[in-house]
Amino acid sequence: MARFKKTLSNWLNARHIFIIQNEEDFSEKATYKFTYARIVFFAFLTFLVVLTISIYLVNTVMAQWFDPRYAEQETRKDLVQMSISLDSLTQELESRDRFITSFKKIMKGDVSTDEVTADQPVRQVSGTDTEQLERTDSIFKAEFEQGSDFLLTGEIQNDELRQLYFFSPITGTISESFDPQGGHFGVDIVSKKDEPVRSIADGTVIMASWTQSEGNVIAVQHRDDLISLYKHNATLIKEVGDYITAGEIVAIIGNTGELTSGPHLHFELWYNGSAVNPVEFISF
Repeated sequence: MARFKKTLSNWLNARHIFIIQNEEDFSEKATYKFTYARIVFFAFLTFLVVLTISIYLVNTVMAQWFDPRYAEQETRKDLVQMSISLDSLTQELESRDRFITSFKKIMKGDVSTDEVTADQPVRQVSGTDTEQLERTDSIFKAEFEQGSDFLLTGEIQNDELRQLYFFSPITGTISESFDPQGGHFGVDIVSKKDEPVRSIADGTVIMASWTQSEGNVIAVQHRDDLISLYKHNATLIKEVGDYITAGEIVAIIGNTGELTSGPHLHFELWYNGSAVNPVEFISF
């Protein structure tokens, strides 16, 4: 055994010379000195480096090919993300449906006092509160009778709308102006027959239906709580849910509905739930 170890040690530590010669004149081109022990050491070191790199790649870059758990983990991540997105989308759709339903009821005049107050908490009113309410109501009536339009424009930051650019829905002559006290919450524009009606800005159609009083009506929800309405149309081009861009045709001018005396477009602009005068922001 001792003789074998000595022989192995001598073999590993024996010095060798590796000479590269020219084939034609046998001149030396290169000379390398080595021992088998050094070769074994470098081979083992190279093996460790390659093994480390391979393990790293298998657990990172190439995990999808070599790790059987990778596909399952990725599938679980996708399912969790899809579940979160689906919940958010469901809530958004429910909120949108409630908004559209309420808006349609308002446009058709179907909203009753019971519906407005159904979800509101009931609070007991004391005598002091009653007196305060009566004083507030008196001030409100006085301002309203003086012709003030604070209900429609008082809380609206018109400067925000003036910073936006709106397409004109139609080119024509205004036959009836904005008169909220008289119940006319928009402007009437008389134009040529079969003139296309265009959207004032990018948005989504939230209403496209027919009412007995306004005929064919289409409403578009824009950004920043802005809604545009186009009434008395002969034909509606878009449907509820359609996304439209600024200047895109949404209807054709007409004379439908009971509250009309001739072909024209009744155009309304609502901002944060209040009607604003379209003439202040759009040139017809």
